[in-house]
Amino acid sequence: MSRLLDVAGLTVDFRGQRQGWVKAPPVRALSDVALHVDSGEIVGIVGESGSGKTTLGRAILGLIRPTEGSIHFEGTPLVGAPPKQMRAVRRRLQAVFQDPTSSLNPSMTVGAAIAEALALHGIGTREERPARVAALLERVGLPASAAARYPRMLSGGQRQRVGIARALAVEPALIVADEAVSALDVSVQAGIVNLLSDLRDELGLAMLFVSHDLSLVGYFCDRVVVLYLGRVMESGPVDAIFAAPRHPYTRALIDAAPAIDPAQRSTATAPLRGDPPSPMAPPSGCVFRTRCPHAIARCAEVVPPLEGPAEGHRAACIRQDELTSANHQEFVPS
Repeated sequence: MSRLLDVAGLTVDFRGQRQGWVKAPPVRALSDVALHVDSGEIVGIVGESGSGKTTLGRAILGLIRPTEGSIHFEGTPLVGAPPKQMRAVRRRLQAVFQDPTSSLNPSMTVGAAIAEALALHGIGTREERPARVAALLERVGLPASAAARYPRMLSGGQRQRVGIARALAVEPALIVADEAVSALDVSVQAGIVNLLSDLRDELGLAMLFVSHDLSLVGYFCDRVVVLYLGRVMESGPVDAIFAAPRHPYTRALIDAAPAIDPAQRSTATAPLRGDPPSPMAPPSGCVFRTRCPHAIARCAEVVPPLEGPAEGHRAACIRQDELTSANHQEFVPS
């Protein structure tokens, strides 16, 4: 498989809220994030609210300018790229957002919205576009007659299918799906996820699948990147991470999620304590240490590097070897 997306050292700061005459320091939303996506691969980005998942997706799409780091898509650098270059990239790099209503013009019919995407990229003639629109709608499981409807006339699941059809219209190589099914009923979620999986199999489409639902990521994705307070806690193949997570945060997320395979559930759950700290005042050392049941004094002194014994499976925990060997059952803080 060829490399589509390569993110290295990505850091994003947001301007802090001014308190009177006092200028607030910047708030760090992402810190030194690295990941890659190969052609035809589905990579999940998972974490609690506030972990930086959406910020990461928007930075990759060029909607947020990173403070540091690099983003390469099909070998093209995106950070600081001129608008003309970004327009060319956006045909190959598309997005499906959580709320399709916000990305669909309520005054345009579904057919007009999809045809607009074709026209913006010079795909087909005016006469050819209605047939292309009908084919795209049918490809995502909607009747061709849906082209004459307005977004308000469709259900949430149907609107999300329109959003997917609009993204597919320009024949992308990679889709960033940002919480694309989280607002839908469980039964509707299954249909959308199966559709995305079929598109990968049939079109060779790659995806960056942003979600807070680890069980869904485990079912759907090839690899997963676990974020906490803007930092990567663990990354690797889904099967390896579910079978033997190397970070306490990943283990806690797995134990809290509905089991894909009950036989793989831990018998010694270590629940998460409290709420994530404020990104305006992150803990020293390991950012997860204030909630970690296995934290020791050194965790406050060292920012753990992302490392691991197996190529492709890495975790940011100085005690990961102890945690893994003890299987979280006989392991106790020291």
